Amino acid sequence: MPKTKTPYALLLRTDGMFEVLDWPASGHLKALYQAIDCQTVAAVDLTAKLTMWLDDEGIINGAPVNLAATRLYGMYRPLHQRYYGTAVLTGGPDRHGDTRGLTEDQLCELIERHLSGGATVPVQRTR
Repeated sequence: MPKTKTPYALLLRTDGMFEVLDWPASGHLKALYQAIDCQTVAAVDLTAKLTMWLDDEGIINGAPVNLAATRLYGMYRPLHQRYYGTAVLTGGPDRHGDTRGLTEDQLCELIERHLSGGATVPVQRTR
């Protein structure tokens, strides 16, 4: 029987550094809280197969803008705001609503997009 590949998650820090995480088979929320260092998370769907997770209170708690996460969002959807604090990217939900990890191909594509910097997308302040 072929060995199944380990699913991954990609952590994007506010300083532009990233880290590849092994995505657990269970305990997804606990893993997200620990990786992001928060108590509540917000899910932002980039595509049906790609979700970005952030601290739901990041802006309120004074977290810095995550330019990498903001740019990445702008590569998939029209940009309408900045994203704050550490971000974790995972696969989308399965048919039961459980969050999938990233495949190796998804992970490589995200890292390539992150390292290329993508297009600089201006974001206007709404305050």
